[in-house]
Amino acid sequence: MTTRRSAIQSVLGAAACATAGWPQNTRNPRQPNLIILLADDLGYGDVKCFGSPDVPTPHIDSIAAGGARFTDGYVSAAVCSPSRAGLLTGRYQQRFGHEYNPGPARRDREQNLGLALSEMTLPQALKKSGYATGMVGKWHLGSNPPFHPLARGFDEYFGFLSGANSYITSKTPAGQMVDTEDAPAEIIAERREPIYRGREPVMENEYLTEAFQREAVAFIDRHKKEPFFLYMAFNAVHTPLQATQKYLDRFANIANKRHRMLAAMTSAMDDAIGAIVRKVRDSGLEKDTVICFLSDNGCPIYTRAGSNGPLNGCKCTYYEGGIRVPFAMQWPGHIPAGQTYRHPVVSRDIFPTFLNLAGARLPQDREYDGVDLMPYLTSKKAGAPHDILFWRAGSNSAARKGNWKLIAIGEDKNRLYDLATDIGEKKDLSTQHPDVVKELRAALKAWNAKLIAPRWEPRGTPMIPINGENIKWQI
Repeated sequence: MTTRRSAIQSVLGAAACATAGWPQNTRNPRQPNLIILLADDLGYGDVKCFGSPDVPTPHIDSIAAGGARFTDGYVSAAVCSPSRAGLLTGRYQQRFGHEYNPGPARRDREQNLGLALSEMTLPQALKKSGYATGMVGKWHLGSNPPFHPLARGFDEYFGFLSGANSYITSKTPAGQMVDTEDAPAEIIAERREPIYRGREPVMENEYLTEAFQREAVAFIDRHKKEPFFLYMAFNAVHTPLQATQKYLDRFANIANKRHRMLAAMTSAMDDAIGAIVRKVRDSGLEKDTVICFLSDNGCPIYTRAGSNGPLNGCKCTYYEGGIRVPFAMQWPGHIPAGQTYRHPVVSRDIFPTFLNLAGARLPQDREYDGVDLMPYLTSKKAGAPHDILFWRAGSNSAARKGNWKLIAIGEDKNRLYDLATDIGEKKDLSTQHPDVVKELRAALKAWNAKLIAPRWEPRGTPMIPINGENIKWQI
């Protein structure tokens, strides 16, 4: 008997073949569902399968165990908004001037800042292949109508538009705790940015991570008979550090109040991920669904709560702790389970990987910087997906080629590390290997020539001490 889903696939496949640039993917006759689970400010050392000593994350770990765990998984930037711009476009965000965070929310709105309207987003591209597209969570790519998720390819949206939000209100179920300011819930409630369903603000009093879980599961239930793309962008574990007693009770053994709060928030997010994965499985879609988990950048040091494990640096910096993140992908029956993948990959790779799985080609009118990972994860291609990776924010930039990592501070300061022997970036080798510094500086110069100037000024320039040296980083 022909099911509704298979009938839809036939129609969509024929339509794709008839549309120039978007042919049917003959390697995969059934378009898989596509899910991105994005954490916020989650450190490399705060996930169990990446080395957390005291915070169990069984559901995140299950994604890595069921597919590939990327030991050298990177993001496009060391702060939230530029990282998301690179993720959703598959391009270096500096190509279209999205170099810095647009926030705070008031500046974002007043100056009309957001993801360049010239860019095609991942949901826009997937809609051309017949996908239902939904987003839940933190947007942070523009608050005004032209930049709204519903204007950028999503059919459905539930979440908030700015860069941070309160997890609780004065009506959130009893037992909540607030760590960062020890403010009463009534004050925190006044600071909550609006929660939207579509374009309409709604009243939401559930602990926000649980509300996002509810909405993501409901989206899957509504669209389980057609190919769908779900972008679940948690604001956990970004500040403010807030959790309900239910989660705090799991970590009574952690004496440090801030770390206990972060552990509780991480556990709540892991529960939500578990509910999403379980919904996929219970709907009979496990073998038809690709799930990718990652964080948008490393954890910050100012919260004194999280950990980047063995990595140096933190959010805002281009040391490994700012840009190397927990990153995993599963597709049962396609990506071999239990795989540890050690070549560098980057969040921009998700765009071409998902498009190819959907049976679509990359648009030909612009240059893309991601790589389809599937041939590498299935051993159809050997070697590394990328020859070199770059990062830039203002006068500071970085490049990784092989195991060499250069951090270029302004025009004249260089820090060179061999990540094969020094994952913590403690020993600067720039004076011992001037030839490598010269090569990577030249590569950075050539890359910079392809970029445009930032479309807005940085939000700030914090001074962050790394290896005993204070360095300014524009964000």
